[in-house]
Amino acid sequence: MKNKILDLYYRYREIIDYIFFGGLTTLVNIVVFFIFDTLLSWPYLIANAIAIILSILFAYVTNKLFVFKTSSNNLQENIYEFIKFIGFRLLSGLADMLSMWVLVDLIFVNTNVAKLLTQFIVVVLNYVFSKFFIFL
Repeated sequence: MKNKILDLYYRYREIIDYIFFGGLTTLVNIVVFFIFDTLLSWPYLIANAIAIILSILFAYVTNKLFVFKTSSNNLQENIYEFIKFIGFRLLSGLADMLSMWVLVDLIFVNTNVAKLLTQFIVVVLNYVFSKFFIFL
């Protein structure tokens, strides 16, 4: 039984690790948003921007080291990879901001509920961007 589980893990390691670290990244995003939006009463779009920035930084480190396990040969390759990562994450961050604005200001959904809902879109976008455009 243990060998079958390990075989399944190794076969789907990248997806399993992405889900795990993506879950942690999503948790960072939601917790930071909650702190700034709900506890500190900052405007929700500013709280969301801060949450996005911090979760992008967390995600870069975990994706590079633990999920896609890429290694760059030199500083230039590291910088290029980082810029691609930030660029694509800013695209998904824009989708996050737009979704939040639509849900909160147009549909009148609670900010914390809206944040949870937007994460489904963001996680899928981020996996596609990371898998096919960033960590090659």
